[in-house]
Amino acid sequence: MDLEAVRTFVAVADAGRFQEAAADLAITQQAVSKRIAALEKDLAVRLFTRTARGARLTVDGRAFLPHARDLLRAAERAADAVRPGRRALRVDVINRRIAPAALLRGFHGAHPETELDVVTLFDADTAVAAVRAGTIDASFRAVAGSSRRLPDDIASARVLDDPLRLLTGPDHELAGAGAITLAELAGRRIWMPGNAAGTEWTAYYDRLAAEFGLIIDAVGPNFGSDALLESIAGSATLATFVGEHDRLVWPAPYDLRRIVVHDPTPVYPHSLLWRHDNSHPALAALRAHLDAARPDAPDGPTWTPDDPGRTTAP
Repeated sequence: MDLEAVRTFVAVADAGRFQEAAADLAITQQAVSKRIAALEKDLAVRLFTRTARGARLTVDGRAFLPHARDLLRAAERAADAVRPGRRALRVDVINRRIAPAALLRGFHGAHPETELDVVTLFDADTAVAAVRAGTIDASFRAVAGSSRRLPDDIASARVLDDPLRLLTGPDHELAGAGAITLAELAGRRIWMPGNAAGTEWTAYYDRLAAEFGLIIDAVGPNFGSDALLESIAGSATLATFVGEHDRLVWPAPYDLRRIVVHDPTPVYPHSLLWRHDNSHPALAALRAHLDAARPDAPDGPTWTPDDPGRTTAP
């Protein structure tokens, strides 16, 4: 059914005259007549009776009018669902417990009027494909040091260099250390069962391990962060890496320790990815917020993979 013809029918019904409806719609009276005639042909009924005083709805016209209004309202809702600024900004944060989710919560706290749709996509390839397809507006990903080159239609901006911390239980031999150097971690087992082959975070930790002689152990099923924290708490040998800005919560009896790693401090490079042509106003607001709220770099030397092929927003 032609929505413009339906819109014209409602305009005539409201105005009571073809000429006034034409003026309201900024079209000619002839165009109004053609649209009404086409609609009547599609419906196989007469909608108006012309009188000396204008156009009067027939019985069928009165029956059709409320449904015509519903059609126009449904069309407007459908358009609003995709109109920039009228739909929720859809952002991938990878995991709701790590730094990107905290960054997005900070944005929402500063812009509570902005509607957000928070999603968690697993790997960078899936996230980039979703950004390109328009099924999400943006994604937080690590692109520094990646062998993948971003497509030309995808922009990126570094938004957080998150310092890594060594997480241990109270019985671990390093539990009492306030800080430790990367050199002192050489040869020690760092248990990270969430490291899956082909992911950007596994590539990052592989580079870190190769450069500083660490043993990154991904053996064992990944039962999630709760199970990992429970295992770390009860072990005298297991330790793992977490980001300083990760929002992990554990029971007080676990008594877990976050130990500063320095000389150099390894930082995980979070970037925001989006399409160059995405015009959603909330995306621009998110980018501005992340730029203004970006924390200062850690004191002293830091380490992050090189950035070959990294692109930035124009």
